[in-house]
Amino acid sequence: MSNELAAAFVDGDRMVVVQADGALLHIPAAEHQLVEAAVGRAASGFAQLSNSSDAQITHFFDRFADLLADDVVFAPIVSANLGDVERARTRGRSTTRLAIDESMRSDMIDGLRVWRDATTGRDVALHRVDHDGWSVEARRAPLGVVGFVFEGRPNVFADACGVVRTGNAVVFRIGSDALGTARAIVEHALEPALDEAGLPSGLVQLVDSAAHAAGHALFSDQRLALAVARGSGPAVAQLGAVAAQSGVPVSLHGTGGAWVVAGESADAAQLTAIVTHSLDRKVCNTLNVCVIAASRASDLVPALLAGLEAAGSARGTSARLHVVVGSEAHVPSECFERRVAIDRADGVHDEPFASTLDEAELATEWEWENSPEVTLVVASDVRAAVELCNAYSPHFAVSMVSNDQTEHDDFYVAVDAPFVGNGFTRWVDGQYALNAPELGLSNWQGGRMLGRGAILSGDSVHTVRYRATVNDHTTHR
Repeated sequence: MSNELAAAFVDGDRMVVVQADGALLHIPAAEHQLVEAAVGRAASGFAQLSNSSDAQITHFFDRFADLLADDVVFAPIVSANLGDVERARTRGRSTTRLAIDESMRSDMIDGLRVWRDATTGRDVALHRVDHDGWSVEARRAPLGVVGFVFEGRPNVFADACGVVRTGNAVVFRIGSDALGTARAIVEHALEPALDEAGLPSGLVQLVDSAAHAAGHALFSDQRLALAVARGSGPAVAQLGAVAAQSGVPVSLHGTGGAWVVAGESADAAQLTAIVTHSLDRKVCNTLNVCVIAASRASDLVPALLAGLEAAGSARGTSARLHVVVGSEAHVPSECFERRVAIDRADGVHDEPFASTLDEAELATEWEWENSPEVTLVVASDVRAAVELCNAYSPHFAVSMVSNDQTEHDDFYVAVDAPFVGNGFTRWVDGQYALNAPELGLSNWQGGRMLGRGAILSGDSVHTVRYRATVNDHTTHR
């Protein structure tokens, strides 16, 4: 323990030792008490929800959506968000996912209405086994309190509230950048909707703290039925480790960035379109690495460059290319000589359009602000491309560009990823792909999920209960 940490530790504080890496996490008493109270209210709300009707739950989502659609109600939320964005900018923080525009607002409203119109899943018969004189039913049932930590993306509120549809409670902890926006959403839309629907007030809880310790306290609370961390990077991995060692089931997305592999039968124009449409904004399913078969490098590398340049132009900026050492001969020399203005969170930087990096850096996710950023590697063939993907990718989203169905089929079998496609990578999203707002996505870095897909949605947060009905009471074992 460092002297600084020892000095900060006072009576009543808690310490979590992360078994995975030995990190010492200091949880001040005030943060622990804040979280303990929030989880307690959510647990109480979960218990009380069994006395509420499905119609009340439907009314909650309907009112929540209507309140967000009301310009008068939404005005203070916009004001709070503008303040969050300005504070983030002054600290050199990214604001691409923080700012609420009309598209984000519309997505939130649409997501809530999806849950409004969804059929209830609180008590559904899944399977029935009949015996002589008696039977057993497997029935879907609510899971409990879901702990949810996510970065500064206000729209995630609507996604995570989907757990209420299936009878669960939720406790949020949002990144400090968006805390003001979150408070405004809770005050002006969420809590009024709960109240008008007559649902328990503790059902949805916001942990009103900007401290990382609040997230550590939440994920170490054994009353959670599930812990969900949405985001990427070491902080998310650490949260997952805290939950796991506390005995709390966890769903997290460790590292993002999609891969595209262009095979021997790839169409150049198709590759250009796929690259362009996979770089419209920076999120976890954005194109991060493109692997091109060496036999087609002469025409497919220019196709990649065209798509990359088009994506930058569409955003009113320049793009950035990283080339794995050994592949630079396939890229025009002028790409390494040309200087471009790259938009970073802390301002505009003068950088080369292309530069080299080592193969090990294929695992790097480019967290770009406005200027699209991609890594290129030329592999001997598709088999070698798959080996690179399985070795360095986050085992997440990958697309194969090819006009050969056999090549596609072989690729699907060989690549270790839960999301596999043949076009743009940005389809990997619960609401966009499955019409079900997602709690979060999971990659396979920590292994494959047991019995469920890598899209966690509100209607997939459930457990199974068994109910026996005995008709002949002379039955015995």
